[in-house]
Amino acid sequence: MLPLITLETPRLVLRPLAITDAPAIQRLASDRAVANTMISITHPYPEGEAENYLSTRISEFQEQHSVAFAIERKPEKSVSGVIEIREIDREHSLAELSFWLGVEAWGRGYMSEALLSVLCFSFNDLHLNRLYAYHMLRNPASGRVLKKNGFVQEGVLRQRVQKWGVFEDVVLLAILYKDWKRNVAP
Repeated sequence: MLPLITLETPRLVLRPLAITDAPAIQRLASDRAVANTMISITHPYPEGEAENYLSTRISEFQEQHSVAFAIERKPEKSVSGVIEIREIDREHSLAELSFWLGVEAWGRGYMSEALLSVLCFSFNDLHLNRLYAYHMLRNPASGRVLKKNGFVQEGVLRQRVQKWGVFEDVVLLAILYKDWKRNVAP
């Protein structure tokens, strides 16, 4: 059974997503700048899509396929973004990492802070051996966050996705438990 857990960092609370997060997710994901950096967020973000997204994440958690956290900044106690461990594959001990923040939280180190905590959870509590992540080549900020936290680029998937009528190259990065333990773990 996947643990229902809340993680805390000096400036953030990472807690399980809830249906009550729909208004915040709808507002944040509706920003064209956020959608522009994400492979799977559309723009305009359809009304009611946040509820669908949250229902899917909650169902996937119950089926033990993913763990998704709302990222809250401590003083505001409002959702600033999401970080997910998804497509958990128990046979091969791996999962995909996905994350995004609302524009008002960009450039302040929040995602690196959240990622450190999620890496500890992924390797220590979920006992994963490998986490991988994707980002569009034209979104180097996501790549910097991942590399800063020990991820290694494994390749570029040419024209892997189509975003707003344009085929986009996608970077694949990963981190292994042994490398995290040696180089990143607190």
